[in-house]
Amino acid sequence: MISTLAALAAFTSVLRSVLLAGGIALAAVATMDWAARTRRLNPFSAPSRFLRTHVDPRLVGIERQVVRAGGHPSAAPMWALVAYVVIGALLLAAVDLVSGLVRELLFATEGGAMGFVVLAIRWTFEFLRMALLVRVLGSWFPRLAYSRWLRWSFGATEWMLRPLRRVVPALGVMDITPILAFFLLQFAEGLIVRLFV
Repeated sequence: MISTLAALAAFTSVLRSVLLAGGIALAAVATMDWAARTRRLNPFSAPSRFLRTHVDPRLVGIERQVVRAGGHPSAAPMWALVAYVVIGALLLAAVDLVSGLVRELLFATEGGAMGFVVLAIRWTFEFLRMALLVRVLGSWFPRLAYSRWLRWSFGATEWMLRPLRRVVPALGVMDITPILAFFLLQFAEGLIVRLFV
């Protein structure tokens, strides 16, 4: 068990270092490409020609999206850097989540059958809290709120929010029932886990 945890920690550490090094390299390339596109760098220099032939063709998709959104094509390298940072952060969060789940699973094996029951309870409540968070964040973007990617969060949380809305009044346009539900889930999880431990 200790070797598995050490391997997970080493993998996460290596992944962070690789993503950081890639981000630094991409930041340098994006800055140079932006400088070449905005004519801050001589367009006839060797670096500008290299960027036009090797980097710009790889940014065509991002450039198209930037132009479609009303931006300037010269912003494409910086948007590529932003996309890299966001994807890297999501990847690290996913790796941390998986390593946390594996760690919990390894500790549950030591507790026998009761350890697995407690683990299932914790994972269920963690899923419900995550669904609440996704639902709240999705509601900030009306176009995404009812997309098929976020619909699961409404199905997973509406059963607990509907009765709370009947009891708790809305504060103007703000619905505080997800916040209340989050704390109630924390409280219920603590009570249930204490019953089994």
